[in-house]
Amino acid sequence: MYVAIAGNIGSGKTTLTNMLSEHFGWTPVYENIDNNPYISDFYEDMRRWAFNLQIYFLHRRFEHVIESCKKYDNLVQDRTLYEDAYIFAPNLHSMGLLSSRDYETYRSLFNLMISLTPKPDILIYLKASVPTLINLITKRGRDYEASIRLDYITSLNKRYDDWVNSYEGKKIIVDVDNMNFVDNPEDFGVVVEKINAEINGLF
Repeated sequence: MYVAIAGNIGSGKTTLTNMLSEHFGWTPVYENIDNNPYISDFYEDMRRWAFNLQIYFLHRRFEHVIESCKKYDNLVQDRTLYEDAYIFAPNLHSMGLLSSRDYETYRSLFNLMISLTPKPDILIYLKASVPTLINLITKRGRDYEASIRLDYITSLNKRYDDWVNSYEGKKIIVDVDNMNFVDNPEDFGVVVEKINAEINGLF
């Protein structure tokens, strides 16, 4: 079983990854933001560091998925390769922060990597409005996120919705605006029920 959690910055991916790994006994594959050598520089100067950041994320996520799928039978992943290529990289390109040359190089590398990785059995999308995301980002208080631009979050959100709507495969959409799976056990139970229903449909 390979479950992947997608969602914009601050939507709760890491928290839900942890909760589901404990509930189902799945092996978690986390996005390690804090050790990223480019993240702080990127938020200070997006144009200068966009390509470096995207290549770093693509490499690390590809590496994690390949290694984890070899070692474990059941995985839950914090963010996917798809989000890098269909949301973050094209968003930076459209904003003029990633050159066409760098973007094409990035896409060719992604196309090679995605041909070598398994597709998630279930995709969970944490859908949240921009005000909710800003509130959650502020609440967790990461220094390097203090300079995130509002237009950047807004454009990402639009791309997330478009991508998930066109995604072909089993998917679960969790409305973060109206569900508090962190503090409300009943809301977490609803998420678990949705996952169980999809799992039962796989076998």
